[in-house]
Amino acid sequence: MRTTSAIFAALALAACSPGAARDADPAAQARAPGGFPKPDRPVAQIVADTFSSGPDRDAADESGQLIRGLGIRPGMAVADIGAGAGYHTLRLSPAVGANGVVYAEDIVEHYVSGLRREAERRGLKNVRIIVGAPDDPKLPAGGVDRAVLVHMYHEVENPYALLWNLAPALRTGGRVGVIDVDRPTQNHGTPPALLECEFEAVGYRMVDFQRLEGGLGYLAVFEPPAANARPKPHDIQACRAPAA
Repeated sequence: MRTTSAIFAALALAACSPGAARDADPAAQARAPGGFPKPDRPVAQIVADTFSSGPDRDAADESGQLIRGLGIRPGMAVADIGAGAGYHTLRLSPAVGANGVVYAEDIVEHYVSGLRREAERRGLKNVRIIVGAPDDPKLPAGGVDRAVLVHMYHEVENPYALLWNLAPALRTGGRVGVIDVDRPTQNHGTPPALLECEFEAVGYRMVDFQRLEGGLGYLAVFEPPAANARPKPHDIQACRAPAA
């Protein structure tokens, strides 16, 4: 995978600026059930079961860029969080092969119901459907090598809770990859500095960042926290979104 020091330096500077800082007083923040902070930024509405039409994503080889960027290999267990209609699930399935598994997770049950039928029609026996919750993807503990969140992070209602509950599902050496567009969350994107700040608030560490070819945004890759390194929900501080 590529690591661009200039990009990391720019992200680090932005993450420390007032526009992407953490609130200094956790007790003063609005809290969601479980004690997690609510995001201090707009949450985009779920408007469709797919980011865009297939041809433009196919032309840019979005799935290929994701697979290469995350080092996805045969035999791996990959979680497609917010799978929707399954654009990536259907392409990840052959990438992990017969000895691998793709957990297609979404909180909208009729999206994954349609994906289940399509996977069965194609004979993809390594696809497992999971109906998650807004704050918990409900993945098997220690059962995932790679988790991907593609063009949907800005729609996550409880990002801190979701990331906290995702961490135990990741195996040693596991990685989380986020594809999104660099624009405000209310415009269906996530500024990279804000994304890094929110992941770091839950104990994750960015290990790679790259701009995707074809104008599809960026891929940010994170290492999850160890079990004893996850902060307690009440200790997590929300990040402030950069000024529009």
